[in-house]
Amino acid sequence: MTFTARQIAELLGGSVEGNDQASVNTFAKIEEGKPGALSFLANMKYEHHLYTTESSVVLVNRDFTPSAPVKATLVKVDNAYESVAKLLAIYESMQPKRSGIDPRAAVSEKAVIGEGCFIGAYAVVDDGAVIGRGTTILPHSYIGERVKIGEDCTINANVSVYHDCIVGNRCILHSGCVIGADGFGFAPTPNGYEKIAQIGIVTIEDDVEIGANTCVDRSTMGSTYVRRGVKLDNLVQIAHNCEVGSHTVMSAQVGVAGSTKIGEWCMFGGQVGVAGHINIGDKTLVGAQAGIAGSVKGNIAIQGTPAIPAKNFMRSSVIFKYLPDIKRSLDALTKDVEELKSKL
Repeated sequence: MTFTARQIAELLGGSVEGNDQASVNTFAKIEEGKPGALSFLANMKYEHHLYTTESSVVLVNRDFTPSAPVKATLVKVDNAYESVAKLLAIYESMQPKRSGIDPRAAVSEKAVIGEGCFIGAYAVVDDGAVIGRGTTILPHSYIGERVKIGEDCTINANVSVYHDCIVGNRCILHSGCVIGADGFGFAPTPNGYEKIAQIGIVTIEDDVEIGANTCVDRSTMGSTYVRRGVKLDNLVQIAHNCEVGSHTVMSAQVGVAGSTKIGEWCMFGGQVGVAGHINIGDKTLVGAQAGIAGSVKGNIAIQGTPAIPAKNFMRSSVIFKYLPDIKRSLDALTKDVEELKSKL
């Protein structure tokens, strides 16, 4: 489908600088632009590509002023990054959507399948499962007994949703993720570790996206909760009885131990580790590889292991590389002080 610069500007509430009839039918990174492509410039580190790109139209922020001639037509918007995300969503929604059940899928007669669903080859939908209208389940995925999946979800290939778990509307589960495996619960005995039955579920609310090979464990009792709008990257582990607050985002390889409650609008960098049975307040920003050992009140940026306020961590990092020199100076000073004391 083809759009002109004028149509894009009208859709985004922007303005055009250049040929308002310049047309585009695909997207490209600004450094890989080609005729007929739409690109965007949000990070000024890439500004130099604007003056050489072959893209026909480039989205830029409204306050941007080029420092050299630009061949492409510019569409100025309030936020170029948000605008391109909106256009990509529109583009994706216009792609043809499959429906129906592949004859190689195994769908229980006791399952309820909504209108307009697609279930791919070798997917399994077990007894009592309820699949909402317009949901796509791709090949080799398993939807367990009595699972409830909402409307307009995408369950990618090789996803497993264990029995009784709940997935809301407009959720995306990427390949290999596992929802509702047993929590890591064992009781030590003289003869080894005795498994504690995990009889709870996982509840995933609306508009959640969960990355490839990410695991959300079912609770011992009650439910593990992933609240509305949460985005989890690949290889994230959410343990049993946790709660991840609405609109929180976690980068790859974050691990959250059991029974921890995380607030709303938090951001976790890659490889953050979180201890169990603690509370992390709303709008906590956690730097990559931080280790959180205790509760955090929220509205704070933290980093390091054990995690401390980010500014303190930065100051400490500057000092750290000088510690051997500081130690030598301190030893010398201590020796001088001892010698003076002995002469008094």
